[in-house]
Amino acid sequence: MPSKAQEPNQHWSTDLCRVWGGPDGWLSLALVMDCNTRELLGWQLSKTGKASTAVSALEHALINRFRCLGKVPERFLLRSDNGLVFTSRKYTALVKSYGLQQEFITPHSPQQNGIVERLIRTIKEQCVYRHRFESLQHANRVLSDWIQFYNEVRPHQALGMKTPAEAYALSL
Repeated sequence: MPSKAQEPNQHWSTDLCRVWGGPDGWLSLALVMDCNTRELLGWQLSKTGKASTAVSALEHALINRFRCLGKVPERFLLRSDNGLVFTSRKYTALVKSYGLQQEFITPHSPQQNGIVERLIRTIKEQCVYRHRFESLQHANRVLSDWIQFYNEVRPHQALGMKTPAEAYALSL
């Protein structure tokens, strides 16, 4: 089934992609987004694509949305592919500790995680491919600025030309 949600905090999606970091080589970018508001809630860029990268992105998303760590107000669905990062003991233990329902897409069916896959394409086309990153730190600064723009300034057709931040504010 596609990544759809009727309300915020009902269905989140997560994935990893690779970004060229110049002298630092290939970097792993972990993303966590709310499928209803399209808001990019958490992200982490690292030199390794280990479970700790995805764990950090998820924890940042939880802090950004709920302003604390611990249990979430209501259980919701967290969808990902079947990558080793998302099936690792460290990641699945974190998901379970928050009471989230982890769901995996059918292998070789990225369209089932289409919203976050489309976000990755947008990040690459509108940010990553337009910069020549000099380091991990440079990539972090540029991506941070772009993600703020994406969430707070850039309107989305799927949201009736609202920004993700506006869509979330209107849902409260």
